[in-house]
Amino acid sequence: MVELTIDGLTVEAPEGSMVIQAAHKLGVYVPHFCYHKKLSIAANCRMCLVDVEKAPKALPACATPVTNGMVVHTRSEKAVAAQKSVMEFLLINHPLDCPVCDQGGECQLQDLAVGYGGSESRYHEPKRVVPSKNIGPLVGAEEMQRCIHCTRCVRFGQEIGGMMEMGMLHRGEHSEITTFVGRAVESELSGNMIDICPVGALTSKPFRFSARTWELARRRSVSPHDSVGANLVVQTKSERVMRVVPFENEDVNECWISDRDRFSYTGLYSPDRLTQPMIKGEDGTWHEVGWSDALELIVRVTNEIREQFGADQLGAIASPLATTEELALLGRLMRALGSENVDFRLRQTDDSLGQALEGAPWLGMPIAELNELDRVLVVGSFLRKDHPLFTQRLRQAAKKGTQITLIDSAADDHLLPVAERITVAPSAMANIVAEVLVALVQRNEQAVPDALASVQPSDAARRIAESLGSGERVAVLLGNTAVSIGNASQLAANASALAQAAGGKFGFLTAGGNTVGGYLAGATPGEGGRTAEQMLRDPLKAYFVLHAEPLLDSDNGARAVETLKAAGLAVALTSYRSAAQDWADVMLPIAPFTETSGTFVNAEGRVQSFKGTAAPMGEARPGWKVLRVLGNLFQLTGFDEESSETVRDTVLSGDIAARLSNGIKGAVGLTPVQEGVERVTDVPIYRTDAIVRRAGPLQETPASLPPVVRASSALLAQLGVQSGDMVRVRSAQGAVELPVQQDDTVAAGTARIAAGFAQTAPLGSAFGQLTLERI
Repeated sequence: MVELTIDGLTVEAPEGSMVIQAAHKLGVYVPHFCYHKKLSIAANCRMCLVDVEKAPKALPACATPVTNGMVVHTRSEKAVAAQKSVMEFLLINHPLDCPVCDQGGECQLQDLAVGYGGSESRYHEPKRVVPSKNIGPLVGAEEMQRCIHCTRCVRFGQEIGGMMEMGMLHRGEHSEITTFVGRAVESELSGNMIDICPVGALTSKPFRFSARTWELARRRSVSPHDSVGANLVVQTKSERVMRVVPFENEDVNECWISDRDRFSYTGLYSPDRLTQPMIKGEDGTWHEVGWSDALELIVRVTNEIREQFGADQLGAIASPLATTEELALLGRLMRALGSENVDFRLRQTDDSLGQALEGAPWLGMPIAELNELDRVLVVGSFLRKDHPLFTQRLRQAAKKGTQITLIDSAADDHLLPVAERITVAPSAMANIVAEVLVALVQRNEQAVPDALASVQPSDAARRIAESLGSGERVAVLLGNTAVSIGNASQLAANASALAQAAGGKFGFLTAGGNTVGGYLAGATPGEGGRTAEQMLRDPLKAYFVLHAEPLLDSDNGARAVETLKAAGLAVALTSYRSAAQDWADVMLPIAPFTETSGTFVNAEGRVQSFKGTAAPMGEARPGWKVLRVLGNLFQLTGFDEESSETVRDTVLSGDIAARLSNGIKGAVGLTPVQEGVERVTDVPIYRTDAIVRRAGPLQETPASLPPVVRASSALLAQLGVQSGDMVRVRSAQGAVELPVQQDDTVAAGTARIAAGFAQTAPLGSAFGQLTLERI
């Protein structure tokens, strides 16, 4: 630490830090544009010039290291004169049209021009004109003449997003920021460029010209789309969500959010939004009814089914999009009616995984600790798309020397250095983890488990083992695919043993925004209960479906819809009509997360509650209230809470940390590997839940292109198929016709076909054998 004086105040700062950081520590504001605490230092705007005693000229505070005894003046005549000169140069080519700029009212340049700009310009020559650019459906670059060349967007892409999407062309006053050869910005974190742009050059396309910043009310919320639980500021006008921006929380999402978190609000007001309870008539037509009529029908028919077939013919399935309160009351309702059939894990296909878990699976560490690991093995994850903010943290760790190794079924580019990778069919993952385990115990000169005595590790497995064995802070993490495959319990047992042998932590990245909350809320089957997979495989007489779109959210969507159609009663508690009108008997309009209060528990077990940010549309009601009223109408006890906070406190009372456990009941072992062409299934980042799938701007991105069959050149040659051909893909469930695309990142002997699309739903399960034939 060194001691220096800034504006007469003494402060200690770490050696090697910059003057601007020491000033911020004191609360002294130094005007700046290009400096950002999360980005490298460029020192190209020069707005932060300060007066350093004994220095011949003003120095940039962002690029001047602190020294012991340094004396700095940020408001001296010399400093202010330098800052005003810089402001004059910045405004020479900047259009002075603040009233028509979308950044007006929240523009850094506008704010600083008040204090440092002149009352009139001395520049009378023609100003430069920069043509507008189309860089995609999310980020607008129509007013690039407003750019002041701070290069924040360029550095963000390189350092945080992991890809250089923006760069500078030309020189001098002809310089301009643009994308490479007119390409669109495709990073899943691209919207953060809007936040860090200090002027109106990069703006939000969906929000553009829809409201002024001073018209917006601001309320905090939490993202429901992935297990980070990113903190949000939801901005509303006239009780309608107009924009979503990040709320800084260094321990969770830092100051970033993914594009899925930022732009999904555009799906809240989809044309198919359900705003009134509806009942299907005997002729199959839908009729709007009042809440009392819909709920009374549900109670009457449910009671008839209970009396005739028994309570075990009732089932409830939900989505991790639901709040902890909603999941808790759904489980409480089922159990009060006499059924243990309740589950929110719609993509989980291994019926024994639930019994193998000793508690609620979680990340196994604080999220911020991802940055501090030195060895990480990620198994069965489309990491960059499944968990963009986790990937960003691992990307920063890799810059500091962390070795990241992967076992997956498609060698996607996660935009970070990968020390070693093994890409195999999903059914072979458990055996590959066993290979790494054997290689590690052999490296450590320990005994190989009897069940793995026949395993001969490959060279790649030995390299992964060497990486894990050489680390001090090690983690083995299971992704969404790893917990969804048919042998997930065996894979988890092998991975847990591997983490233990490496002296590291074992964790689950977890899918959805509230997976941990679902376990804590008891929304999983109890003794004798059925999992979601079992409920949809072996039909029941009545179903309650909360926030889920079974066709696209469950592992075997086509079968799920047929099962629900055949039921005596199918109740959909949903925000969207199209999510349920094909199979439901009653649709109840449930408020999405922006229109209700509730709680999400993220991957690290952090409990985050939020209030509603906008009024519910039409007759929509918070899901927890609807479930509570249903409990009362069934004349059940335990449904007397008057607020979501009361429900939360009941569910999450006590020591939550004690209820989190990644312990696995089960021994290490091997599993059979499927024969033939095996399906590899990803859920594209903008097809993960009902809200995101209805967000128009997100569906216009390349990440949401229509599905294709991706297979290696070797498999295509074997089948006599060329890239671009149409093929008929058959599974045990059904068949679809899709174009084929050569992709040598896909595991040998597999075909990668995305889920989350109606076009691929007829194929059924995400895992299984396929046959491909050219049409």
